[in-house]
Amino acid sequence: MAIDERPAGAAEPSGDPVPFGPGGCEPDLDVDWHAGWPSAKHDPAPEIQSHAVDERTIIMRQNKSVHYEAPFMFLLFGNDAALLIDTGATPEPAYFPLRAVVDAHIEDWLARHPREGYRLIVAHTHGHGDHKAADGQFADRPDTVVVGTGLYAVRAFYGFDDWPATPRELDLGGRVVDVVPGPGHHASGTVFYDRWTRMLLTGDTFYPGRLYVQDWDAFADTVDRLVAWCEAHPVSRVLGCHVEMSVQPGVDYPRGWTYQPDEAALPMRVGQLRALQEAVSEIGGAPGIHKYDDFHIWFEV
Repeated sequence: MAIDERPAGAAEPSGDPVPFGPGGCEPDLDVDWHAGWPSAKHDPAPEIQSHAVDERTIIMRQNKSVHYEAPFMFLLFGNDAALLIDTGATPEPAYFPLRAVVDAHIEDWLARHPREGYRLIVAHTHGHGDHKAADGQFADRPDTVVVGTGLYAVRAFYGFDDWPATPRELDLGGRVVDVVPGPGHHASGTVFYDRWTRMLLTGDTFYPGRLYVQDWDAFADTVDRLVAWCEAHPVSRVLGCHVEMSVQPGVDYPRGWTYQPDEAALPMRVGQLRALQEAVSEIGGAPGIHKYDDFHIWFEV
């Protein structure tokens, strides 16, 4: 799907196009993510940490001292539009100035690649509150569309007419992002595959932490779909939206903790996704907390 949700009267983009050949970037994921502070009140770190994967891709993390969920967010620049994936867990800009940070990144991009009428699409991996809380900060932003998080809104925006069977394409202007249906954790869950970095962004479907399953059959189908996707496409890394595991295999940090000094790394590999597929098959929909080295699966607990 090409982006055509242009506000009335907005100018056409201008400036020299930036090339976005598939696999043209080797993502830099070597970063020490801030994982909270022993005393959240005295945490010296900013509310949002940003890391440039390359000059065209930003990963951001909400400080655990602001909200224990500490979700990751992704900002992808194309020639015609930028894509912000998820808006974090806190609505108030005084405590979580996401729009200000995103605007600064966009201004920096436009300083290097000037063009008029540059747009922002605010999308989501799914509709849980810790991934959409700051949507309101973008409600009055010019040249911006905020995609709804309900299933109808998601299907309508991306053009899913056979959900959840067939992925769709989102063209940001030379930079194509594939949107793969991913229900199971949440009914409107989506997974994003960025052809430029070859990163698979899996939201809460897969990450080093507690995988909460709402619909077992849908979750199993999604995991199968993602493994099949990885077999058909080059994937550099699999990135979810949280870190809850520690570096000790099988050991997670308790829910609600705001300091994780020895947390696991965010990037995961395709082999770990295959391990999830094997675990799902092994569990077979049995309720319980099922613990594995790199993740835990929670179902009907």
